[in-house]
Formats: sequence, structure tokens, C-alpha cells
Amino acid sequence: MRTSLLILCIVALAGCPDPAKDKTKATVAPATKTTVAALADLPPLANATAFTFSSEGSTIAFTGAKVTGKHDGGFKAFKGALEVVENDLSKSRVRVDLEMSSVFSDAEKLTGHLKSPDFFGVEQVPVTRFVSTSLKKADGARYDVTGDLTLHGVTKSISFPADITLTDAGADVTAEFALNRKDFGIVYPGKPDDLIADNVLLKLSVHAKK
Repeated sequence: MRTSLLILCIVALAGCPDPAKDKTKATVAPATKTTVAALADLPPLANATAFTFSSEGSTIAFTGAKVTGKHDGGFKAFKGALEVVENDLSKSRVRVDLEMSSVFSDAEKLTGHLKSPDFFGVEQVPVTRFVSTSLKKADGARYDVTGDLTLHGVTKSISFPADITLTDAGADVTAEFALNRKDFGIVYPGKPDDLIADNVLLKLSVHAKK
């Protein structure tokens, strides 16, 4: 009986409208030699102009899917900077800290569950941090962004595409890509009859000012 139920759930999950299904998937690899402790006290880049941003004017959002549908959410508190060296993004760096207790979703009960150890464990791991290690020019405003992401107490290197536009007054960064939550130890499967998809769609819209 349990086997039959599991098969039915897998079939249902395969057929559900997964918002991350057709999106670019972030490449995940072992982190660079930069340690988590070093990231916490990382000094600014030398000779860099800082373009700062926060949750006031920028958004970091996500969409997750399960058998019965999907949920949208995001973070209400984060801050970061694009440190630009010699007006050359390939020499520059992006860094951002998210306060995980500020997570929200379109369902109050789910928001509480996301804060629990089943997902983010915000009391145990209160901050998620990303620090880029490479910004490589692609086509037009597109860059391939690589950096160390510390999520759920796990640090790995991720790579994803982003559009970055730089002016004298500020910088705009937009990106949309899928990230596998299980790569960072977030393995809660969901209910037996309502399994959760592994990939989560992340949507970034950053407006930074000098």
C-alpha cells in the first residue's frame, strides 16, 4: 500500500506545474578555499567603489513547488554591496547577507514551518551569506556569476547567470535561476501525499546606489 502511494505521489509530482522546471539551474560545486569564518569578516576590495543595496528598494524572492501546487515567498531583511573596481565588473565583487528570520511566504503556517529546522532553522543558522568569486562577461548585460553561498550552515560554490547594468549613479542586477535545496542539506520531503520539489526558483531584483 505504501509503495503504491509513493508511486502515485511521484507521478503526480512529475506532472505538477513546477516553476523551476524550465529555468536555468545553478551549478553547485565545492566551495573555494575561503572559509565561512573569513567571509564573516571579509574586508572591502581595495580601490573599489561600493554600490550598496538592501531590502528597501530591492527584492530577493523564491517560488517552491509541491504535488498540490506552489508557494511564493521572499526575505524582508537583507543588505549587500556591489564593489566595483576601475569601472570593470570582471574585477569586482558582490556580497549580500540575508536575515533568515525575515523569511515570508503566501501562507502563514508555511512561513512558520520554513523557519523551523525542517527548512532554514533560523535560530540555529540566522544568516545566509553570498560572496562572489568571479563575474565573467557573457552577452550584452549578461554575466556569469560565481560565488560562495552559505545556506543552512553549508557553504558551496554556485554559478548562475545575471544581468548587470552599471552607471555612475548605481547598478541594477536581475537574475532568475533554480537552486537545488538538497545541495544545502534542506531535505524535508513534505507530506507522503504532497511531496516537495527539490529545485526552488530564485528571483533577484537588486537596485544598488553609490
